[in-house]
Amino acid sequence: MMPVFIVADNILSPIGNTTADNFERLTQNISGVKQHAAGNKSDVPFYASLFEDDHQFFDNAARYTKFEQLLIASISDALKNSGIDCTDNKTVLIISTTKGNISMLETDADDPALNQRIALPTSAKLVAEKFGFVNQPLIVSHACISGLVALITGLRLLQTGQYQNAVVVGADVITRFVLSGFQSFQAISAGPCKPFDADRDGINLGEGAGTVILSSNPKYTHNIKLAGGSVSNDANHISGPSKTGEELFYAIDTALKAAGITPDAIDFISAHGTATVYNDEMEAKAINLAGMQNIPVNSLKGYYGHTLGASGLIEAIIAIHSLKQNTIIPTRGFNQLGVTQPLHVANHLQQIPLSNCLKTASGFGGCNAAIVLSK
Repeated sequence: MMPVFIVADNILSPIGNTTADNFERLTQNISGVKQHAAGNKSDVPFYASLFEDDHQFFDNAARYTKFEQLLIASISDALKNSGIDCTDNKTVLIISTTKGNISMLETDADDPALNQRIALPTSAKLVAEKFGFVNQPLIVSHACISGLVALITGLRLLQTGQYQNAVVVGADVITRFVLSGFQSFQAISAGPCKPFDADRDGINLGEGAGTVILSSNPKYTHNIKLAGGSVSNDANHISGPSKTGEELFYAIDTALKAAGITPDAIDFISAHGTATVYNDEMEAKAINLAGMQNIPVNSLKGYYGHTLGASGLIEAIIAIHSLKQNTIIPTRGFNQLGVTQPLHVANHLQQIPLSNCLKTASGFGGCNAAIVLSK
């Protein structure tokens, strides 16, 4: 298949406005997760990674919602010096999110105007017009695998030859509506989350945006490659993951085959690692089914929280720069293995030669995704 390369990227999060800022702070063990007092988002204190209420993403942003501002600010930084022309009919915009402007249900009257404004196509049109995209933007809203599905969608569109470039962006905002949903599942941790740890008790949520610019232009041959990707669905439960991990394993196996590599070629795994009891156990089982239990695995949820529709993109971008810098970021919050299957959880900063990374994600409804990134 036609190779697809990473041209440029951005991470916009509470710990940094650029990818370089974010990566540097992760190497310093700096997290955006902190305790927030009870207030307009929650009746009780909670831990999350959130922007300050008065954070300004760019000038003259009043016509856009916070969700749209995140998308625009992240795309703007990724486009700088990228050489990608948004007005080229060979360039497509792909937007990933789980919640979009859902917070407007809390603040606006329920009427036809709200129905129109809250719709994801409305946001997509506004963002596309901001940059002059001539093609109709695509929207991916597929639970917590949305970011990876958006990347896989971009990969496949470029491999068809219909487009040469794809600007893939994802964002989500944490509001009372969103937080209360996870609280109702009793899925929110009482403190900073602990992926794969014996004492893990749930997730932290987080706000953020990530952008990856893909291209099939052969002039980028020496860049990191999005080598393959796959999606699977286990339909086990509306919120609970598979009990066996077989379906995530299927996505992993199919992604590896698409990339043309074997499991032993993977140097590290960037896991979903939400720090819930069932997600981490399921991922451990899938990794063992793939025979990859001795390969270093990390989760970034201790730094960013779970950024929902942005998580796959943000974590893939850190993986891209881990490959570039031959650096594996440790799993913040991990101390003692708490899953029933053997797993090599990275618990300290490692600098070793890296060539290939597997990135995984899973979400409500039993959806799973995996991509392979290669030098």
